[in-house]
Amino acid sequence: MATIEDVARAAGVSASTVSYVLSGKRSISPPTRRRVEQAIAELGYRPHMGARALASNRTHVIGLMAPLRSGVDVSVIMQFVTGVVTRARGFEHDVLLLTQDDVGGLERVAAGSMVDAVVVMDVEADDPRIPVLGSLRQPTVLIGLPRDAGGLSCVDLDFEAVGALGARHLADTGHHDVALLGSPPEVMDRHTSYADRVVRGFTATASARGLAATVEPCGSSPAGAQQAVDAVLDRAPGTTGLVVHNERALPHVLAHLRERGRVVGHDTSVVAVCPADVALSQALPMTSIDIPAELIGSVAVEMVMARLEGEQPAETRLLAPVLTERASGTPGPAALPVTP
Repeated sequence: MATIEDVARAAGVSASTVSYVLSGKRSISPPTRRRVEQAIAELGYRPHMGARALASNRTHVIGLMAPLRSGVDVSVIMQFVTGVVTRARGFEHDVLLLTQDDVGGLERVAAGSMVDAVVVMDVEADDPRIPVLGSLRQPTVLIGLPRDAGGLSCVDLDFEAVGALGARHLADTGHHDVALLGSPPEVMDRHTSYADRVVRGFTATASARGLAATVEPCGSSPAGAQQAVDAVLDRAPGTTGLVVHNERALPHVLAHLRERGRVVGHDTSVVAVCPADVALSQALPMTSIDIPAELIGSVAVEMVMARLEGEQPAETRLLAPVLTERASGTPGPAALPVTP
C-alpha cells in the first residue's frame, strides 16, 4: 500500500507538501498540485481517515438522529436514511446512526467530536431537543418543521400543503363528505410535526370548500385500521372520499372498506399519502401524494454540508407535494349527472 512518502518521492516534493495538497491548508502552485495529484492517482494512494481528521479537525462523519419510536414506519424511515447515506457518500462522509431519542447521547457524540454535523428526524411541533441542538458547535438540520426551529435549518415535505391538496382533490372530483385517516394515535399524541400539519391543511381546506370533514387517527395494525374505518363510516355513513396518511395501515384500510361493502375506485375514492412504491404495490394502484423520502434526506445533507462550509445561513425548505391520479379515484356524488 502506497504511503505519503511514496507519493512525495514520485512527485519530487516533500511529504508536507503532499499533506498540504490533501488538506488544502496552504496554497500550492498549480504545477506542483498537478504533479502530486498525478502521483496519488498512479500509486492509488488513499490517506488514512484518522490522519485526515487530525489534519483538518474534521471527522468526515454526519450524525443522523432517527429515533425508532412507537407508531413509526421503519421502512419509510429507512428511505430517509438511504437518502442521507447516499448523499453523504458524495461528500466523502460516513453516517453515524442514532436510534434513541436520548438527548444526552447526542450531547456525548457532539462533545466528543465524533461528528462534523447533525441531521435530526421525527421532529415534534414543540421538540424538546431543539434547545440542545441549538447549543451544539456542529451545524444541525432538522427533517421536519417545529413551531420554533430556534435558528436551526429545516427541510421537509410541505405536509400542510399535502393535507390541503388531498382535500382539494376530493372536492374537485365531486366529494362532499370526506375523511382523513391520519397517523397512529401515539404519533398524533406526540404532536409529531408532519402529522399535525397534514391535519391542519386538510381541515382548513375542507372548511374553505364547504366539505363535511372527519379526522380520525388510524392505528397501523389490522384492528387499528378497522377501528378507524368503522369510526368514520359509523359517524358519517355518507363519506365517499378518504385521505389515508398511514402507509402501514393502508392495505388494512382497503380490506376493511371491502368488508363494509365499499368498492374503492367505484363508490369510494381513496388518496394515499405515502411513497410511490407503496401506492403502486397495492392490489389497486392508489391515487397518491408522494413522500419523497430519499430526496428529502439528500437535501438535508446538502444543507448541513453548506452550513459546515460556512456557505449557508439558517433556512427552511419545504418541498411542494405532487398528487398522481391512479385507479383508486372516482367521481363523487356532486360530479355525477342527475337522473331525471
